[in-house]
Amino acid sequence: MSSRIVTVPNVLTVSRMVMIPLFVTALYYQRFSLALAIFVTAGVTDGIDGFLARRFNQGSQLGQILDPIADKLLLVTSFITLSMPGIIAKTNHLPVPFWVTAAVVGRDVFIVVGAAAINVVTGFRGFRPSLLGKANTVVQIAAITIILVAARFSTLRGYVLPTTYTTVFLFALVSGVHYAFWVSRLMNDERGARGPGQN
Repeated sequence: MSSRIVTVPNVLTVSRMVMIPLFVTALYYQRFSLALAIFVTAGVTDGIDGFLARRFNQGSQLGQILDPIADKLLLVTSFITLSMPGIIAKTNHLPVPFWVTAAVVGRDVFIVVGAAAINVVTGFRGFRPSLLGKANTVVQIAAITIILVAARFSTLRGYVLPTTYTTVFLFALVSGVHYAFWVSRLMNDERGARGPGQN
């Protein structure tokens, strides 16, 4: 893993973070089509930076830290903003219900606080996303896309949005609980790799 800072994947990751205030601004002025374009662009850069890091061996320690942070900032900011009544006029199933946003934010807070506590107590740093956690991210990205499209086209709100909200909530809940068991497994694997009698 390289210690380089200026790499193409890192530049793309930082550009994705720069898009967040642009995305929120578009939402504030209810330019949902523009907001959707910015969000999709951010998602594309996420895929491209991961591909470049793997294909051209441009992975870096900084990128390993910044990439998930950029993803979480974009998604959490999206759900919080879209749950504000002032951003989207109150209509059928909009804005995003508070319980959906609370599940999304609560899951991430639980994981971050838990990881910090484990690191302080045990020194363990080998945290990695689980397959279910990655699926949760994909579900949230798809949900934001669907919500933005539904904000523009009211005919999609009746059945699509309730299903989307329920799916996001369930994935956040299940993946959050699952992550606790996943971290326990990672810690056991690390202890097993070190061998008996080693700290």
